[in-house]
Amino acid sequence: MRDVLDDVLAWWESGDPVGVGTVVGTWKSSPRQPGAAMAVGPDGTAAGSVSGGCVEGAVYELAELARDGAAPLLQRYGISDDDAYAVGLTCGGIIDIFVERVDRDGFPEFGEVAADIRAGRPVAVATLISGDDGRRGRRMVVRPDAVSGSVGSARLDEAVRDDARGMLEQGRTGIVRYGTDGERRMDDLAIFVASYAPDRT
Repeated sequence: MRDVLDDVLAWWESGDPVGVGTVVGTWKSSPRQPGAAMAVGPDGTAAGSVSGGCVEGAVYELAELARDGAAPLLQRYGISDDDAYAVGLTCGGIIDIFVERVDRDGFPEFGEVAADIRAGRPVAVATLISGDDGRRGRRMVVRPDAVSGSVGSARLDEAVRDDARGMLEQGRTGIVRYGTDGERRMDDLAIFVASYAPDRT
């Protein structure tokens, strides 16, 4: 999201919906890591990249649909080693992309999150990406001393909060899995945690 932050924020501040596709998982080799994003604005302008190749076109179309009101979607692209170069995954592998709409109604905290990222303040965004179609796309914003939003039950929110804070402390972005009520070592639900930790170098 850092790559497209300025573009998404400008559209968000104008009240325009944006379709955003985010890399949430990769297996084998991929040119972009989890957290990389592509955004499609109200006029069709694209910003950012999720693969650097032909997967971009497919994600662009899904982002347009999300921008225009389609439900959030988790899409997997599996590429054989032989076909990888042709579609932009230069060493083959699998890439998972979560596509959603970002606007003032659905993500009212986005302006504050963007301000935190710009100022180097630690913040994580935890989004339910699979396992419950009715709640897919719901998110929590997690800071070291505060939480807003919800992905489900109180117990699930507590588990996500604790894990997101741990990932934020480590500067780690990725997927965590739970039971429907926050049970660990289960995989009914997948939550993508995007960590924006200050650069310690």
